[in-house]
Amino acid sequence: MTTEQKLVVRDEDVAWEQVGDGVRRKILAFDANLMLVKVAFEAGGVGAIHHHYHTQMSYVESGRFEITIDGEKHILKQGDVYHMPPNLPHGALALEAGVLVDVFTPMREDFIS
Repeated sequence: MTTEQKLVVRDEDVAWEQVGDGVRRKILAFDANLMLVKVAFEAGGVGAIHHHYHTQMSYVESGRFEITIDGEKHILKQGDVYHMPPNLPHGALALEAGVLVDVFTPMREDFIS
């Protein structure tokens, strides 16, 4: 059974996937309209500037991040949230080890293909 089919997902049951130097993720749950992804960064880990047609909201579960949105830098800490409208360039730099919890609508097909 995939995380798409489960009604309850336990964090420890989902394996981490390495997605870059110092960056790994877990796709915790998704359907055609929505996706929840946990992304762990080592200190200095980078989520390169990119854009996509999905709406994204991200919650800082732990750590401190420099989030760049359309060229403007913001320092975010545990408990902070950022909202990313479609097609706006954005990226992240982990100022210390931390975790972001990302929500996408619609789901990111590129993450599962």
